[in-house]
Formats: sequence, C-alpha cells, structure tokens
Amino acid sequence: MNQATYIGTGHRKNSIARVRVTPGSGKLLINGVEGELYLQFSPNYLQVSKSPLSSLGLENKYDLIIKAEGGGLTGQTEAIRLGLARALCKINAENRVALKFEGYLTRDSRSKERKKYGLRKARKAPQFSKR
Repeated sequence: MNQATYIGTGHRKNSIARVRVTPGSGKLLINGVEGELYLQFSPNYLQVSKSPLSSLGLENKYDLIIKAEGGGLTGQTEAIRLGLARALCKINAENRVALKFEGYLTRDSRSKERKKYGLRKARKAPQFSKR
C-alpha cells in the first residue's frame, strides 16, 4: 500500500471491528461486501457507522475497509464507530477534541450478564409455587 493507512480497533458487546482508513472517495467495504448491503440498507446503521466522519465533515475524503466479527449488526456498527473514531484521531490529533465531545471515543462497556445456575436467565427465577 503506497498511501497512508490508519487502523483503529473498536469493541462493543461481543463485536470487534478493525477499521482501515485510507484517502479516497468515501467507499465503505465491510468483510469484502459493500457497506450498504452488509448493513442491510438500514439508514440508521449507516448513519451510526459513519457518524465520526460526518461530524468532522470528511464523508467523501476517506475509504473505509472494515473487518467486523462477532455479535450482531448493532454491536458491529457501534464497534465500527469506535474504531473509525480512533483511526481519525491517529490521522490528525486535532480531531480528538471534537470526537471526544460527541462521545465517539468512549467504549460502551455494557455487555450481556452471564446466566446463573438455578435461574432461567441472568436474573429471571423460575415461578414460585407455595403449594
């Protein structure tokens, strides 16, 4: 690769996204598939995954090549958002202030609680019967 490539990693729930940012025309490629197709043409998912670029006004200046794995689409899109924000901080340190203000550099640590023995789910107990 002759162009400068910046890499950022994002995590959310069980999802991991490795985001490669290269100067280009604004293409989005996720796991070898066009971004719109991978995100099922959902405008919300597309907006969330590209929101760090749009907040800085750089929508059509960078190409994104993403490897996303684990979890579902919501977790993956939010992992992409975090990885993209981290990569944009590497491109220019001045981007950090705006991204931090928007909350794009904060890792959302909420995850599914594990199931406990004797219970149906993490906290749901079986129905109590007095007799």
